[in-house]
Amino acid sequence: MASSPIGVAIIGSGHFAKEQHLPAVLGCSSLRLKAIFSRSLSSAQEAAKLVPSSSTTPVPDLYAADAGPGREYDDLLGRADIVAFIIALPIVAQPAFVEAALGVGKHVLAEKPIGPDVATAQRLIAFSKSSKASSGATLSVAENFRFVPRLVYARDQARRLGRVTHFSVKVMSLMKPEAKWYRTAWRQTPAYQGGFLLDGGVHHAAAARFIFLAGDENRAVDVRAFSDRVCEHLPPIDSVAAIVRTASCATGTVQLSAGSLMDAFEWDVACERGSVKSAGETVTVRTADGAAPVVEQFDRVSGVPEEVAAWAAGILAGTPDPRQSAEEALADLEFLEKIFRSGEDDGALKQYEFQS
Repeated sequence: MASSPIGVAIIGSGHFAKEQHLPAVLGCSSLRLKAIFSRSLSSAQEAAKLVPSSSTTPVPDLYAADAGPGREYDDLLGRADIVAFIIALPIVAQPAFVEAALGVGKHVLAEKPIGPDVATAQRLIAFSKSSKASSGATLSVAENFRFVPRLVYARDQARRLGRVTHFSVKVMSLMKPEAKWYRTAWRQTPAYQGGFLLDGGVHHAAAARFIFLAGDENRAVDVRAFSDRVCEHLPPIDSVAAIVRTASCATGTVQLSAGSLMDAFEWDVACERGSVKSAGETVTVRTADGAAPVVEQFDRVSGVPEEVAAWAAGILAGTPDPRQSAEEALADLEFLEKIFRSGEDDGALKQYEFQS
């Protein structure tokens, strides 16, 4: 007999929750959306309008910080029919909501980054493994880039080409004040390191680690970096350039900017027996034997439906998907934090601790 769908609540009603998490949950047969929580009831109501009303898709119950008795976060935590939470809140606010959910036994899929800094992330992971977290509750961290088909393909091709010898990450764009991602108070005046370079850059760090900076030989071990703030509306910094060294002493560059008129979205790696380049939606593979390059074109997709489905499957199987582990998320965060710290210290060498 098939298992009943998992009762799930979405915590947060920002752009990403409405545009990605909500349709991903509604499209996953293993999940049943039971509730939406937001900091304001009006925001939760706006999100609920996107749920098609039908006999098979009931309108979710709404909770909010300003909804009054019986409809606040603590009340939602007490719902026995909801066993899993997708939490997508501002970076600094989110860890407390994650802890509260784990403390009453809810499975959590928390949006990236796992925390505003490595120290907070470590405390959250320790809590998830302690007796304070209710037995059986699992902490997973959403990183949709690990589920994007073109990046999965690039990773698979790179792995068959041997040890990494050189690499480059180059993601450059301009975050304009009129952009929808900018028009939130917590992003305009960030209370966390890196500003948009953390908020968006953690995706790019995850992709680099996923494609070519993983394993005993290829993991990052240290970094030197310089940082800058080009645009006044993008505090505290909007651009970094770093040199990263791996355990096998290969070196590569990481260039990230949210304040540049350059336009780039590239991960490039050279290995012992060939190279792989992911640029935009195109992946190009070259081999050292001189054969014609293989060029694969992919559709532009978010990977969120796949990551949400993988999370649900992990809950049902009792084994969380390793691509969503809190330890991977910690390593993604540390990858950026050491770059930021080196930039603050005028290019001082910083050692990595949690890369694998």
